[in-house]
Amino acid sequence: MSQPIAEFKQSQPLTVGVELELQLVSVRDFDLTRGATDLLGSMDYDGRFGEIKLEITESMIEVSTLPRTLVDGLAADLVGLRQALVSQCARNHIAVCGGGTHPFHRWAERRICPGDRFDEIYHRYGYLAKQFTVFGQHIHVGCTSGDEAIWMTQALGPYVPIFIALSASSPFVDGEDTLFQSARLNAVSAFPLSGQCPALRDWAEFIEHFSFLQACGIARSIKDLYWDVRPKPEFGTVEIRVCDTPLTVEHAAALAALAQSLVLHLLRTRPALDTQRHLYVARYNKFQACRYGFDGQISDPIGLRQVPLRQIARELLAVLVEDARELGCSAWLQLLDASLVGEFSDASWLRGRQAIHRNLNDVVREATMRFRNQRSTQLPEGPR
Repeated sequence: MSQPIAEFKQSQPLTVGVELELQLVSVRDFDLTRGATDLLGSMDYDGRFGEIKLEITESMIEVSTLPRTLVDGLAADLVGLRQALVSQCARNHIAVCGGGTHPFHRWAERRICPGDRFDEIYHRYGYLAKQFTVFGQHIHVGCTSGDEAIWMTQALGPYVPIFIALSASSPFVDGEDTLFQSARLNAVSAFPLSGQCPALRDWAEFIEHFSFLQACGIARSIKDLYWDVRPKPEFGTVEIRVCDTPLTVEHAAALAALAQSLVLHLLRTRPALDTQRHLYVARYNKFQACRYGFDGQISDPIGLRQVPLRQIARELLAVLVEDARELGCSAWLQLLDASLVGEFSDASWLRGRQAIHRNLNDVVREATMRFRNQRSTQLPEGPR
């Protein structure tokens, strides 16, 4: 049954919140395990740091922070959520980790979580729902109106490859190195309403567009829009949806700082948008970021040239220095700049552990240790 779009809820501008989809793995072999419903059902948690809830399959859990003005507050929520979840998982003989894909699980073994929406997704999309056992970070930034949210959805579009490259943590699928830095987004791309928001002028035109999709039977609710960036009316936010779940909550906070600083910069400078031109190259640029990460070549549809992704990412971080200082999140952006300078990502960390272990089970074991901020006593950590 079709659901109308909720009225856009005005929120405090530039507040920021994060959702992380996390992997639940067996401490026996570090494969995904079917523990989400039992884990959540037995959990004694008072919600002080945000929510802990089910995702589409029993091998996933989602945590979401409270909306925060400062990234430092969001980071504290993420640490609190991590501790609550890790402690509960330990009591259930489960481990938890980040990463955009589990390196070697078999999708056919997944079980859909109970719930009407999850059941509807499974019956609508078939096996894609189980293959959707991939793990992403969603970043919400507060907007004052629906019109502002639509403008921001368009304005953020060209920056999607930067968020992909900086968060990439899914090089392995089905036990194989995919040669991608972020293979997770290939699973998302299979859904019919994935990709980019079309060129829309304002909230009224967005409502008209969505009503058209509903009338054609293509979409039932706004949750069917798997756009890279989309408005979230019930939260009063714009939502960036392309990031892999990082291996640490600190990296997740740094990505939120990038989003908050970038939104402030865009609101302050109000650049002229040529959304249609950017849409022509969006799929190519997204592929470059997923496949090559920092080494991708980004097509500039205005300058009619290609630019190294690493270059445009570093230039963006330099441009955002004053905005980050105003928001009190400069140190978080410095973490991202350090990864660019050091040419180091979560995907390269995972590949590095595989090169040492020759064993993806142990790679996941170390990823669970990295998530809970515990260094391995058996092997050198390498770059962090």
